[in-house]
Amino acid sequence: MKKLLAIATLGGVLVGLLPMPALAGAATDAALGLGAFAVFNQLVGWHRDRVIYVQPSYYAPYPVVYAAPPVVYAQPQVVYAPVAPAIQREVVFPHGRYLLQGDGVTVAYRWVWVPNPPPPPPPPSH
Repeated sequence: MKKLLAIATLGGVLVGLLPMPALAGAATDAALGLGAFAVFNQLVGWHRDRVIYVQPSYYAPYPVVYAAPPVVYAQPQVVYAPVAPAIQREVVFPHGRYLLQGDGVTVAYRWVWVPNPPPPPPPPSH
C-alpha cells in the first residue's frame, strides 16, 4: 500500500512538472514569469477553459455620389463699425475743472485739475 501511494504521489508530481502551453491571456498568467512558484493561482489556474472572443468586422459601402465642393465663394458683405462716442474731456466745477489728457492707446489717460483764477479784488472805495 505504501508502495502504491509513493508511486501515485511520484506520478502526480511528474504530471505537475510537465511543460504547459505558455498562454498569457489572463491577468494571472503574467505572474508566471515573475516567480510564479510561490503564487497559488498559478498552481491551480492551469485547468481553466480559455475563451477567445473575436469581434466580427464590418465595412461600410462606398457612397455612389459625391457632392462637388463649391467653386465660387460669395463676397462677404462690407460692415462698417459705428463711430466711437465722443469722450467728455472736461468736467467743470465752480472752483475749477478737470481735464482729461491722453488718448488711452499711445498715451495713458490722465485727469488734470485746473483751478479757476481767484476773483478780482473789489474796487477801491472813495
